[in-house]
Amino acid sequence: MGIADDMNDNENWTGGFYELCLVLGAADDDNVDRALRSLWRAAGLQGCHVRRADGSGFAVVEIGVAALHAHSHLCGTLTLPSGARVVCGGFLSRYEGLDTLELYLPLGALARVDRRIGGYPFDESSGVESLTWRSTLDRWLADVAIAVYDAVPFHRALIGFEVDEDCGISGDERYAAVLMPGADGLEYHPANA
Repeated sequence: MGIADDMNDNENWTGGFYELCLVLGAADDDNVDRALRSLWRAAGLQGCHVRRADGSGFAVVEIGVAALHAHSHLCGTLTLPSGARVVCGGFLSRYEGLDTLELYLPLGALARVDRRIGGYPFDESSGVESLTWRSTLDRWLADVAIAVYDAVPFHRALIGFEVDEDCGISGDERYAAVLMPGADGLEYHPANA
């Protein structure tokens, strides 16, 4: 096990989250369950763990919507396109009858496997130059979203730093990548800022 995929190393969970946000639609536990299982498969997540209430590490749980409701965050590890393994997690947001399922990659872990990340999004190299590493990660997360969409269609997907369903594709500057359903499946609009 490398340092960036050690779930018990608290430094891996720092710095905020780089996320794939799937706006699923109307609240529906069966839909969430299918999307969660598809997301875990498509991203190649290993394990399904939750933090122990006493803070003594993680416990293994059965993946599914019941675990999301009981524990709010599910954690595991995955392999990035670079071949590096990192910790990751997922959670469900249910707000005003709308389900949003998120896969997150902590920046603490990402920065340990790619020096270009540095203090993103708060340092001097967090503007357009961050697209040098973000574009590959965004494209991979977009492919994960497309695989989920093939199994469980959703309203849209967003990729970026702590994105939420309120992000859109309007305007010239797009800080988040966006996937929207189109005539031929999902249309990918990469981040450009």
